[in-house]
Amino acid sequence: MLRLDYVSCFLTIVSTVLVGKKLWQGWVVAGANSVIICLIGMRTAEFGFVPGNLFCIGLYASNVWNWRQQAQILSRNPRTDCSPCPPCE
Repeated sequence: MLRLDYVSCFLTIVSTVLVGKKLWQGWVVAGANSVIICLIGMRTAEFGFVPGNLFCIGLYASNVWNWRQQAQILSRNPRTDCSPCPPCE
């Protein structure tokens, strides 16, 4: 039988590393993890996990949306000035 607690542990670590590297895919992995935590809460009748993780799923979706929009804007408007920055004083 698949141990959802171990899957959730693995996904937590992976999503944290990805978000720490500023990759939007980390939010997708975190969303999948929140779905698994909701399933764990339903199976174990610990229903307090469900509303909190549904909120997190919405937050992760918002983060993915904003990060992807920002990446698209930056890709359309690349910096054309390639000169180095002036030295700090």
